[in-house]
Amino acid sequence: MNSTVKPQIVVDNYQGRHNSDLKAAGERLARSQTYQDLSTICIIPTRGMVHAKVIQNWWALFTPMNQKFIRMFAIGMEVGAAYTNMIEGILADPNLSQWKYILTLEEDNMPPPDGLLKLYENMDKFDAIGGLYWTKGELGQPMIYGNPHEIPLTFIPQIPQPETIQECNGLGMGFTLFKLDIFKDPKVPKPWFKTLQEYKPGVGARGYTQDLYFFENIHKLGYKVACDTRVKVGHYDADSDIVW
Repeated sequence: MNSTVKPQIVVDNYQGRHNSDLKAAGERLARSQTYQDLSTICIIPTRGMVHAKVIQNWWALFTPMNQKFIRMFAIGMEVGAAYTNMIEGILADPNLSQWKYILTLEEDNMPPPDGLLKLYENMDKFDAIGGLYWTKGELGQPMIYGNPHEIPLTFIPQIPQPETIQECNGLGMGFTLFKLDIFKDPKVPKPWFKTLQEYKPGVGARGYTQDLYFFENIHKLGYKVACDTRVKVGHYDADSDIVW
């Protein structure tokens, strides 16, 4: 006999933990928004090879029960062109164009298993929400850019606020959820994503990665963006085998 087993008197009560407090369970479901349409297309630009450690991480990603979720890759394209072409293909498809969300995921980003479920929770308040990740290296910067309550518009990296939904002007695209309807808005300039390096006499130089180029344009139209700092996303450096 196992001496560590304590004797018990069994009283039949099989209603279950969730049934025992339906109000709390209902509030949890309302926060998760799983009763709504969460159909999501995950788009991934890649040079063609994704590290096994990253793939192992992706396999652990939870998607909501009985909701539509697919992945789409663009191989060997410039990153801005890859995103633009994939979304154009989605909008041209009579089925996919009716889905609700686009999730951008990059070949060196490692989200937590519940990361997508957490991003959905606040999509009724924002048009795009991303997980928190940092540029690679010892001097890495958080990819959460600009305070929307400050004028003029800037994309200075913000100090992340712990465990909250933090409004910002722009995000990286390593693990970011977008409402598909943004890309149906004819006022958003195309191509949506454009890596920009230009100089105009009398104006000066401008340089943008494809993400901040897009976020600047939608900010002007009143779209709202935030970082969910609860969703901590690793940034894998295969050369050093370090997750930043």
